[in-house]
Amino acid sequence: MRMRIIFLAALCLSLSPITLSSERTSAEAIRDAAQTFLAEWSRTLAAEGYTSRYEVGAIDSRIALAACNQGLNAEFAGDPLQTTSPSVLVSCSGERPWRMYVTTSVEVHGPALIAARPLARGERLTPDLVTVNSVQINASRRGVLTRKESVSGMMMRRPVNAGTVMTPDLLEAPNAIERGDHVIITARSGSFSVSSRGKALASAGVGEQVLVENLRSSRTVKARAVGPGRVEIPM
Repeated sequence: MRMRIIFLAALCLSLSPITLSSERTSAEAIRDAAQTFLAEWSRTLAAEGYTSRYEVGAIDSRIALAACNQGLNAEFAGDPLQTTSPSVLVSCSGERPWRMYVTTSVEVHGPALIAARPLARGERLTPDLVTVNSVQINASRRGVLTRKESVSGMMMRRPVNAGTVMTPDLLEAPNAIERGDHVIITARSGSFSVSSRGKALASAGVGEQVLVENLRSSRTVKARAVGPGRVEIPM
């Protein structure tokens, strides 16, 4: 299940507005804004099947920001799914606007893919080689993978032990073309194209450039891999 969490959109909090007659916006009001925002965000996570714990950092009680004639806004200043200490930006957009970053401590736990057994460098993944387990999602800035279909057919960039959380940096797409493969060379210009047969002189993934030998003319050309056994060159 793909998690869809809007964490950058500002949340207008249902706090009682601080009137212009107030001398200042207190540290307590700022802390309440951050706390209310985190509580709402945590409920959104829970609806997606994730659990979370959070704590608002200390705010200097001597702080004296301008009174705000509107409800305070709050939003994450960083991705809470890639760090355990995202800042919350509390701001006032009233007649005397201001912004303040509040430190927080956050833990998010939920389902993610882990290696079902030791995996070797270069091993191609199949759905049975990974399993789903509950982990701390935001323990690493690299992010985590959650859907088996997103890793099927990918190759391991380096070896890992059983139980390793699968992150995007561990995987790479397999080559679409291997050195020595016979390929179809397509020369394309707009809607017009012409094809010929060739041989790859190197390996390449989709989108990468590769040298191929045209078997008809024996010329070597630089082409772009567009799929298994297929390359294109511009006309």
